[in-house]
Amino acid sequence: MHALRKLSLATLIATCDLALAVPTMAQDYPTKPVRVITGNPGSMTDIVTRQLGQRLGERWGQPVVVENRGGAGITVGSGFVAKSPPDGYTLLIADRTSIAVAPNLHKNLSYDPIRDFAPISLVAVAPQLLVAHLSVPAVNLREFIGYVKERPGAVDYASAGPGTAIHITGELLKQVAGIDMVPIQYKGGGAAMIAILSGEVKAGFGLMPVALPHVKAGKVKAYAITSKQRSSEAPDIPTMAEAGLPSFGSEYYWMGMFAPAHTQAAIVGKLNRDIVEILQTPAMQATLRAQGAEPAPGTPEEFAAFIKTETAKLKKLIELTGMRAD
Repeated sequence: MHALRKLSLATLIATCDLALAVPTMAQDYPTKPVRVITGNPGSMTDIVTRQLGQRLGERWGQPVVVENRGGAGITVGSGFVAKSPPDGYTLLIADRTSIAVAPNLHKNLSYDPIRDFAPISLVAVAPQLLVAHLSVPAVNLREFIGYVKERPGAVDYASAGPGTAIHITGELLKQVAGIDMVPIQYKGGGAAMIAILSGEVKAGFGLMPVALPHVKAGKVKAYAITSKQRSSEAPDIPTMAEAGLPSFGSEYYWMGMFAPAHTQAAIVGKLNRDIVEILQTPAMQATLRAQGAEPAPGTPEEFAAFIKTETAKLKKLIELTGMRAD
């Protein structure tokens, strides 16, 4: 009995010590280099991740190493982080494609975005521009819709790959406007824009940092922007609603930070606070806007709810269009 009491007391002391150690570990985090995985080398996500990682490293006094793991529709990096230890030292910046589109498009996905990740914060959102080759006679969105309706199935548009942001938006335009355009798949948004510039395809959507320089240079014509309001970077380009499609709503490419599921809530909280504070600095906001993006920090709970809403919305669109991954 005495031995049992001693054991119980020792167990109690050990449990208390562990309880005290957990917040201390989170408070001291990080004590070694942190890896941030992305799945799209050279993309806007990659550029923003490196800028954010540099500032986190300066704040923490620990290196933040950005590692690209591309492939399989940019789902490889997400799958890798999903299986990583939940200790806060392997993080993920993923976008709409790998988090909200992939589960609806791929039957054998190696991860479950809801089950396998702890959302930390939405980082940034970016609208898209609908642009066309200079040979297209339409001068505005209404005329472009009419141009396509006169040529059902004969007008193509450039996509960055099945299920990517500009593919999704192209299919949404077809549904809302009641037009028949054919997606031509390219390996990335840059290749898709090159195809529009060369006239290989007639039109397509492009993220702001990819499309806007060509619009300003007069190499392509822009019909509308997919945001709710006009962009200060392109004040002459109307929104889809202003251009004649109020039922289109708004469409954004987005990216956010994740940790593996079961990462300590205290570590997730610290990561969220640090990321939100960095995103609120003028320097980081200027960096994002130079990429055609807007900062979008929030709480982990807000980000989790946002992901569920986006996933449900995109599921309906993918089912409606019969979109496939191949």
